[in-house]
Amino acid sequence: MSAPLHVMLVAGESSGDRLGAALMRALRAEHGAALRFSGVGGAMMRAEGLETVFPAEDIAVMGFAEVVPHIPRVLRRLRQAADFAARERPDALVTIDAQVFSAMLAKRVKRHAPGAALVQYVAPTVWAWKPWRARKAAAIYDRMLTLFPFEPPYFEREGLAADYVGHPVVERIASMPDGAGAALRAELAIPADAPLLLVAPGSRRSEVARLLGPFGEAAGLLAARVPGLRVVLPVAESVADTVMEAVAAWPVPVHALDARGLPTDEAECRKFAAFGAADVALVASGTVALEVAAMRTPMVVGYIVPKVTEFLVRRLVRVRSFTLVNLMAGRKAVPELLQERCTGPRLAEALAAALADGSAQRAAFEEAFATFGDDDAPPSTRAARGVLAAVAGKRDR
Repeated sequence: MSAPLHVMLVAGESSGDRLGAALMRALRAEHGAALRFSGVGGAMMRAEGLETVFPAEDIAVMGFAEVVPHIPRVLRRLRQAADFAARERPDALVTIDAQVFSAMLAKRVKRHAPGAALVQYVAPTVWAWKPWRARKAAAIYDRMLTLFPFEPPYFEREGLAADYVGHPVVERIASMPDGAGAALRAELAIPADAPLLLVAPGSRRSEVARLLGPFGEAAGLLAARVPGLRVVLPVAESVADTVMEAVAAWPVPVHALDARGLPTDEAECRKFAAFGAADVALVASGTVALEVAAMRTPMVVGYIVPKVTEFLVRRLVRVRSFTLVNLMAGRKAVPELLQERCTGPRLAEALAAALADGSAQRAAFEEAFATFGDDDAPPSTRAARGVLAAVAGKRDR
């Protein structure tokens, strides 16, 4: 009896954990034989049977200023993951996002477990900055799985096989039950005609610490302008204590959707139901903005990073927007209030405008999501096929 196909997956962030869990389910369906999953992931990947090497939280840091204090721990975990791969010899290593850690790990595995097919899931943003990273990726990986249709050519020009698999938000929206937003309003006793503000300050401790203050002030100021305003806030498990303590002092009542203790699928469903139930949203920059756009809810994006990170980003980034839906639509439909502009009064003013008329944003969302197109398979299935193709290609060499 042959040994099961061994796939090692590494994901540090909650978004990567979701991608990894969906990929694991799809690999089971596509492979049709025994599988072994090991590596690094969160609760969702563990629920799918991941054999955990160490906690995902140990590498879930981002931004230059945030990473520096944790370098010794991250390097220790890097060695641990590489040693595990060298010892266990997986058939494939799938690194999910976490670009710097992923590349460093893949290079070590390439040396010490050369039989493993090396797959990066979520491409580095070579179209936004550091285009030379496509060439570096080609020297490391056997295959690149991209979320956006315009990304593969950057890597294919360097000789790296790249598959556009699609963004997972498309798959999650398709699985949402009809009327989920209305059902959540009913559960929370929010009248159907009451104005509802969604607040999503992020899932990392560093970002929520910087955003909860201005976001709370903005919510209070908007409530003073909009009679009957309600606020709903999905709370990520990773920052639940911090967020729940902060919103208790906000000048407006908040319906906090605490994910602690809930099955992962239920927590995700409630979060997306909140996105759809809201009339307007105030969100951190990142994946959540694309998720809210997928529910066609007008929004304002606010974000603050440390000064060191800001200094580097302003000199390296080549795009004019940090919100993906703006980039996809080709214009700044969603207001972005970053750094010193991310203040309560400015956020509240932008929210009031979006609440009064969100038609321009909704039109941009339709245009943006049209670029994803249709396919006969969901993103996780296409990603699974890419991983299995990489394994087959490695074996044929």
